[in-house]
Amino acid sequence: MKRLFIPLQGAQMLFVAFGALVLMPLLSGLDTSVALFTAGIGTLLFQVITKRQVPIFLASSFAFIAPIMYGVQTWGIPATMGGLMVAGFVYVILGALVKINGSGFIHKLLPPVVVGPVIIIIGLGLAPMAVNMALGKTGDGSAVLVDQNIALFIALMSLSTTVAIAVFAKGILKVMPILAGILVGYGLSMAFGIVDFTAVNQAPWLAVPNFVAPEFHWQAILFMIPVAIAPAVEHIGDLLAISNVTGKDYLKKPGLHRTLTGDGIATMAASAFGGPPNTTYSEVTGAVTLTKSFDPRIMTWTAITAITLAFIGKLGALMQTIPLPVMGGIMCLLFGSIAAVGLNALIRNQVDLNEPRNLSIVGVTLVFGIGGMAFGIGEFSLTGISLCGLVAILMNLILPKTIKDTEESAH
Repeated sequence: MKRLFIPLQGAQMLFVAFGALVLMPLLSGLDTSVALFTAGIGTLLFQVITKRQVPIFLASSFAFIAPIMYGVQTWGIPATMGGLMVAGFVYVILGALVKINGSGFIHKLLPPVVVGPVIIIIGLGLAPMAVNMALGKTGDGSAVLVDQNIALFIALMSLSTTVAIAVFAKGILKVMPILAGILVGYGLSMAFGIVDFTAVNQAPWLAVPNFVAPEFHWQAILFMIPVAIAPAVEHIGDLLAISNVTGKDYLKKPGLHRTLTGDGIATMAASAFGGPPNTTYSEVTGAVTLTKSFDPRIMTWTAITAITLAFIGKLGALMQTIPLPVMGGIMCLLFGSIAAVGLNALIRNQVDLNEPRNLSIVGVTLVFGIGGMAFGIGEFSLTGISLCGLVAILMNLILPKTIKDTEESAH
């Protein structure tokens, strides 16, 4: 009976992650079925590398939404996938460096004063897109697709549902706010007649996802590499969270070097098929906490369920019919939450913004990111999160440390 229960628990975990998993490819122009497939493959590879010791699920990383959108518009999906594959390789290198030097160097290279503002930029940089979509416009605001009054009503109801579930719900429902928001918004969209089911009717029941092979362009590669900074730090945070929940120290066994390498290999595998980069999922960690499902075999079945669903053609077509206002409403909370995580990193680690050094790093990073600063050399242009990440790291390395910083790094 217990063996039969494990696959059902696995399917439940995918249900928890489903809303966030499909929202990322929908926003960035990638295929949702491919995202399901690569989340499953990525999780299985992660389990192999970490010797199936960590009860964690990997899926679409929100940190890469803006870079992928820019990459797809500038170089196309294949070149963007090539850049993401190299970004995944950066994780593998980080894993090797952690094995050789320990994890201390990551905290020296990426202290809170660097990571905090970069994460804030990831959230706030996408704020205009969220508002445009909530108003029924395209992400860039160039065209109106849904009447503004109808769109705003649907967006606000989707947002309200997501907030209400996150704050007031109990049990397993509490970790599914995005899915709940999508379902309510979708139901309202159907009532207003703005959902087009033509693609669903035409889609076959069984279909191979639209896999895309990567191509390697140096501009796309150089653009994507710095974006790996924030998810790498987020990965460490997720591991600490799941370690606290299960009472096991996963940073020691299987070790941070193995989990970082697993994340990197999973991201490289995802980009090989045309899927979004993989990262550890906080939603699933929350579900593990609530259900006390500490058996890593459950995540194996979550991965198998995701791979199976990827080949259901009508499901892939149905996910593409989610209207813009629904996604826009949820994104108003989602992107704001990402920015709040960055702000919390500064507050929790007591980054003193009265220090001119810290104020300079945070201030310049935020203005460059929100203002859309771009540095160009010939054909290559560095902008957005990539530029912010590099600027923050360089300023942190170049500017002289205060006495307090030196004492903290010594500890």
